Amino acid sequence: MVRRRQLSNGATVSSSMQSSWPITPTFSILFDIDGVLVRGKTPIPAAKKAFQKLVNSQGQFLVPVVFVTNAGNCLHQKKADQLSHIMGVPISQDQVVMSHSPLRLFKPYHEKCVLVSGQGPLLDIARYLGFCQPITIDILCESYPLLDMVDCDRRPKVLHLPAVNLPKIEAVVLFGEPVRWETNLQLIIDVLLTNGCPGKPHHQASYPHITVLACNMDLMWVAEAQSPRFGHGTFMVCLENIYQKITGKELKYEALMGKPSELTYHYAEYLIRMQAIQRHWKKPIQTLYAIGDNLMTDIYGANLYNCHLEEKNSRKCSKGHIQAKVAAGTRSATLSQDDEVHHTWQNKLTPATTTICRYVLVCTGVYNPHTKVLSNTKESISEIVFHGHRDFRFDPALVEADHIVTDVDAAVDLIYQLENFAPNQDTSTF
Repeated sequence: MVRRRQLSNGATVSSSMQSSWPITPTFSILFDIDGVLVRGKTPIPAAKKAFQKLVNSQGQFLVPVVFVTNAGNCLHQKKADQLSHIMGVPISQDQVVMSHSPLRLFKPYHEKCVLVSGQGPLLDIARYLGFCQPITIDILCESYPLLDMVDCDRRPKVLHLPAVNLPKIEAVVLFGEPVRWETNLQLIIDVLLTNGCPGKPHHQASYPHITVLACNMDLMWVAEAQSPRFGHGTFMVCLENIYQKITGKELKYEALMGKPSELTYHYAEYLIRMQAIQRHWKKPIQTLYAIGDNLMTDIYGANLYNCHLEEKNSRKCSKGHIQAKVAAGTRSATLSQDDEVHHTWQNKLTPATTTICRYVLVCTGVYNPHTKVLSNTKESISEIVFHGHRDFRFDPALVEADHIVTDVDAAVDLIYQLENFAPNQDTSTF
């Protein structure tokens, strides 16, 4: 009989978890949060069961785990603390990828004055990410009260106001859906149309506009309500259409991050490798399993990243083939620029070791198992409403999950089965 005992964090483990695990895990798991582990602030019952299978008797994870969320309204440590409390296992901030996490890589903008939009402790978040001169929408409203005129109760009583001396804004950073959309939409448009000087008149010729960096493209997300709610992607649709309606030109982004952005998955994979190094797991992590509830973000993003991995591996093979021909004295000695130059921000991270990204869809969030299954026929494609961002191409193959299961507990069971990994051993001796 297998006896079970309770850990200090409330989880239970079997007595069979005391012997040494003879191999190093070569796979890792990326967890979405909303719709997979929680709905709003309410834990999904299957989540705790799943996490009892993911830790050893010391509360350490048996495999590298990273939480990838499109939320962005708090600091990493707060999100880690929330997850630790909900899941009953210790989770560090280095295991959390929020929609804005990759902004740490955008060092050329860290010294510039940037306007940040969203909610929560925006200045703290911006400074944590490396920005030295962040300005919020509220600061702009206080400095230029004549700009915020939609709400009659908020209009200034005095029309002749003293001049302000704010620095020129050189970039706009969209962290997530804000409060008072009309105010944020108005002032962001003002900044874009004045080349970063919102107190001045609009100049239609200011194009291309100043840099815009956007996090979290979710059109909708799941909370306690019976139906999905508006996400930051909906706010972005409004901003893009207002800008185009006014100027006749398209709003441009320097970068889009958060799922399904390839940049977010690359950053998560980097954190996975850091975990493996800290645990002295010497074998490279070769497979990522992404567990999510949203076809248009979680599954689309994992598929997109898998395409990147396949392209990277193909590029390695092609480069090796060309180099071999050069060594043999052939004339084909020049590699194209595409072969030599990788993604600008990707170069700031160590090279990925992962070769494949698989995806497991759960039915506890946005995904409805009763909806019609997608296919590649022209008729079915014409009926699909694509909820992804306008700058991402739609391919029905990118919203097809490798596996569909009921919940996250079933997802962990499936992954262990696919990897032939027995969660009844202890890896603490590594």
